This record gives sequence, structure tokens and C-alpha cells, in this order.
Amino acid sequence: MAEPADRRTLGVCYYPEHWPEERWPVDAAQMAETGLTWVRIGEFAWSRLEPTPGDLRFDWLDRAIEVLGAAGLKVILGTPTATPPRWMLDKHPDMLAVDKEGRARKFGSRRHYCFSHHGYREECARIVTLLAERYGANPHVAAWQTDNEYGCHDTTVSYSDAARAAFRTWLARRYGQIDTLNAAWGNIFWSMEYRTYADIDLPNLTVTEPNPSHVLDFLRFSSDQVVSFNKVQTDILRAHTDAPLIHNYMGRVLDFDHFAVGADLDIASWDSYPLGFLEDRIDVDDAWRRRFMRQGDPDFQAFHHDLYRAVGRGRWWVMEQQPGPVNWAPYNPAPQPGMARFWAWEAFAHGAEAVCYFRWRQAPFAQEQMHAGLLRPDGEPAPGLDEAAAVARELADAPAVGDAPKQAAIVFDYASVWAWTAQPQGADFTYFRLVFAHYRALRRAGLNVDILPPDTRDFTGYGLVAIPGLLAWNESLRAAVAGAEGVVLIGPRSGSKTAQLSIPDALPPDMQRLGVTVERVETLRPDAPIALQGGGAVTSWFEHLDTDEQVQEATVDGLPVVIARGNLRYVGGWLDDVAMSRLIETSASAAGLDVLHLPDELRTRLQGGARYIFNHGTETVRAGTWPGVQDIPAAGFVRLPA
Repeated sequence: MAEPADRRTLGVCYYPEHWPEERWPVDAAQMAETGLTWVRIGEFAWSRLEPTPGDLRFDWLDRAIEVLGAAGLKVILGTPTATPPRWMLDKHPDMLAVDKEGRARKFGSRRHYCFSHHGYREECARIVTLLAERYGANPHVAAWQTDNEYGCHDTTVSYSDAARAAFRTWLARRYGQIDTLNAAWGNIFWSMEYRTYADIDLPNLTVTEPNPSHVLDFLRFSSDQVVSFNKVQTDILRAHTDAPLIHNYMGRVLDFDHFAVGADLDIASWDSYPLGFLEDRIDVDDAWRRRFMRQGDPDFQAFHHDLYRAVGRGRWWVMEQQPGPVNWAPYNPAPQPGMARFWAWEAFAHGAEAVCYFRWRQAPFAQEQMHAGLLRPDGEPAPGLDEAAAVARELADAPAVGDAPKQAAIVFDYASVWAWTAQPQGADFTYFRLVFAHYRALRRAGLNVDILPPDTRDFTGYGLVAIPGLLAWNESLRAAVAGAEGVVLIGPRSGSKTAQLSIPDALPPDMQRLGVTVERVETLRPDAPIALQGGGAVTSWFEHLDTDEQVQEATVDGLPVVIARGNLRYVGGWLDDVAMSRLIETSASAAGLDVLHLPDELRTRLQGGARYIFNHGTETVRAGTWPGVQDIPAAGFVRLPA
């Protein structure tokens, strides 16, 4: 079983099939000496486990597990379904995913399968069953990982024949009579009505934009295919092992519902690559990237720590932690010295049970040969090894994980991601960017932030809750808003549609208790913000509001932007950083929360009776900058009594 939730541990990802067998005991001993507890193996090894159909060769894996276990290490065994071997394509030539332009995504890298292909699913069930039967009771196999990085490389959505057939079945189950679907999608528009489900194609290669309701349902379906694919594996594993089941999610992969996948798992984990993500997954300017090029964005990792803590219902790990330069980003700088230690402690401050570095030894071949490990390709120590060992020593004297106080929360909804992908209305409108803007402002105010799923039933204990960009209300969330005692920020764009992407009869925000109606919406050019009386501006998205409630923020022309009714606030525009920070700070103060005014480099987190203060900058923060705090070196942190 996994270590208790109040115990922090370290681990590493290892590929025994990449190295001579005589090296395995040397590596295992050095891992244990470094202070590592966990070793993940096997997730890409299908071709060595089954080089030809039915030719099963588990003997080498038996020996690898025994070597690692004999050194006192706990094995996380990955199912190898992310990398089907070449013979699989001969057996199932139509198993490949197809992109939006109708092109097959071919063999030669990884994740080359369509989630909807029944033949491949059966092959996955077969290999997982064989592994579970052989290792389910093995005392050294203390956890299991299903597949690897669902959705990575844009592999959730497929336009294959298998996906088309499965989508039609999914729609028939969802809607029943075809006329019900026609009404829900508004297919009377442009004579798009269907007579049977066999008439329905996938929403690509149309003359102009497809029906957004069609697109939204296709994205819902694609997410459900990931959920059901994962459940095939978890059902098999549950029958053979009591060890916890984990999946390793990624940063800003939004095309499947992680909460739904997580419901069938015991622990959520994610793969944290701060420098790579800064280059290709965060909407910031080049000056910001230069400023944090060796440290990573001060909030992006923290956002995902908090998200996956929610997905794991309190239990979460970092399954892959960047230890040095990576190979896959547009630019791949080396981390500032100390960051491999810093990133681990940042995760622990957000409640992580384990942090595992990727990888043990840098590969000298294939796609990831430029990706650093804790060891160099020749087996000698790389810079990250000493930092990992330092974390292991520090953990011995660290307090238990402990609880974190509730302060602020953000509701995060994957269906809203898909809805605004289907109908962005403005070229730069993305749900993630809107939510992340709220999250960054909350962090700048020094607040702990929890991420909540959209079916949350109450907000008990939170002084401040933000619900930005929500597609449609559900009854649970309506009840949570009605019972909230803290300040609740709603909008922009929240409640603007039904679940099927139509405008609600009551008009947005579809909540009478707010005392406001959105009369019309306009999206703004990036070079045409609307200035606010209190400073800052509305950008991207602006709503014209009909209201008699108290106006807290208005444009310089007097148009309402933020209105207040009791403890509720409606935000009728996308606020820039200046206005967003002001809104968060005034709302937090109204809720009785202590507000800090942190510079970009400093972030803080309350966890387990301690306050952690992290310096993401390149310069030492001198004593006196923070009351009662000594110097905080670059890539350093302090831990104080809360």
C-alpha cells in the first residue's frame, strides 16, 4: 500500500529495459542511498513484454521488480497501453486515431491509438489482466499507474471510423428519439435536421463552422471515451490488487474530464515540467518568460497542484518532476540551481504525498535523449541528484503533511472548456486563461486556493469563491451559491448558456438572485480595452448589464461592470491584472480574509500548521521585506509557524 497520507516521500521513474541487467542492482542501491522510496517502471515496455502476439516475456520484469524490492524500494507498475507495439497495428490496422483533417496519426512515437477502437481496448484488457494476475499480490508492487498521460499530444479527440460509430451510439443513449437531439441542437437552423442517428457525422471538414452544440457533444463524448477506457483497466486491477491506483495527468490538458477519470482511481498525480510549460502552455509575454525562464511561472505549477488535489479527493502526487533541461519545448534552458529541490517542496506545501523525478538516468537514444535525468547518460550524477538527496534528508525532519485552512476557492468545469472551445466568440477567449487570471490574483493576495468541481454542493468554510466562465448552472451549484456565507464572485459569462449551448430563456447569468440581466455581449480587440473608473480595464469580453443593484466597478463612461447584491458579486467583463487584483483584494477583505500584496516572485501557502514562503526570483529577498522573515535566497523558501 501507499505511504500514509501524513508521510512525504520521494521517487523516480526508471526504465530497466533501457540498461544492461548488471546495472540494475547498482541503480537500485544508489536510489535507496539517495533517499528515494518509489520507483515507477513498465509504462512503455509492451514490446519487451510481448515482442510478438502471444509471446509473453515477463521474466525480465520479474527480475527487475525483485532487484528494486530487495533494495527496499516500492514499485509503481505502469500498464503499457500508451505504447502499443508495431505488431498491434498489423493486427488492428484501423486502431489509429485520426486528426481533424482526416489524417491517420501513425506509428513511430507514442499514444498512437483511438480510445474508441474496440479491438485495441480488448488488447489492453488482455495485457492488463496478465500483469494484474502476475503482480497483483507481489509485495514489492505497492501502486499501479494506468496508461500514461491521457490526452498528451492532443490524443483525446479522434475523427476515426471507430469514433464515428461510437459517437452515434453515445448520442442515441443520451437523447433517445432523434427529434429530441434535433431540438436540443437547434437543427432547424440551416436545415440541419437528422432522420436517424446513422445520418450524423463527426463535426469536422464542414463548409463553415459546425453546429457548436454538435461540437460540444462530440467533445463530451470524447471525454467519456477516456473515462471508460481507464475504467476497463481499473476494474481489472481492483480484482487482483489492494494497492492504490493512480494516473499521471498533464499540465493544461483540458479535453477530458479529470474529475470523472479520478473517480475510478485512488490517487491523482501529474507530470510537472515548469520550464517546458512556461515556454508552450502559459499565456504570458516574452518578457515574463525571460524573467522566469529558469524558475518557471510562479503560479502554473501551484494551480495544477491544487487542481489535482481536488481530482484525487485530497490524495495526490507529482509522478514526474523536471530535474534539468527537457527536450520538447521550443526552448529548453537549464533550471536555476536549487529548483529541483524548490519544486519538490512547493508540491509538498500544497499537500503532495510523493514527488517522483523524471527520470533516473538520461537516455542516450531516441526522442528523449536530450531530456535530463538525475544521472547523466554515462551513469554519473547530474546536478539534480544532489538536490533530490537534499530533499530526502530534509523530509526526515519535516512536519506531517497536515491540513490546510480553507480561504478561497475556484470552481473549475471541464465542460466549460469544451463549450468555449466550440463557441469562443472572441479569438482570444479561453476558459483556462480566464480561470488562471483569477487564480493568479488570489495567489498575489497571499490566499490558499482550493479548486472545486462543478457539482460542489456547498461552500462551507470558504471566505471567497470565484465561479468564472461557467457554461451552465446545475442544481448542486445553485444550492451552494444560495447557502454560501462568504463572498461569491460570479462571471463573466457564467450561466450564459444551457447545458446544450443555447441561450437560456431567462437570459444570462440565469440566476434571479443576482439581480442582473446580460442584455448583450461584445468581444474586444486586444488593443481596444475599456477603461474603468478605479483604474485598470475590461479586456476581451464585455457584457452590457441591466441592473438596479449596487455598482462596485464601472467604466469611465458609467456602464456597470461589477455589481453587488448581499454577499454575491456579478462580474460583467474580463478584468485585466490591475482590476482583477483590486476585485480580489476588496472581496477578500469584505469576507474577513487577511490580504497580502505579494510581488511577482513571492508566493505563500499555509499547510499543516506552517506558512511556506517561496522565492521564485533570481535575487535574494532580504530580511524585512516580509515581517519577521530572514533572507530568502533565490530558488529558496522558508517555513514558519502559521
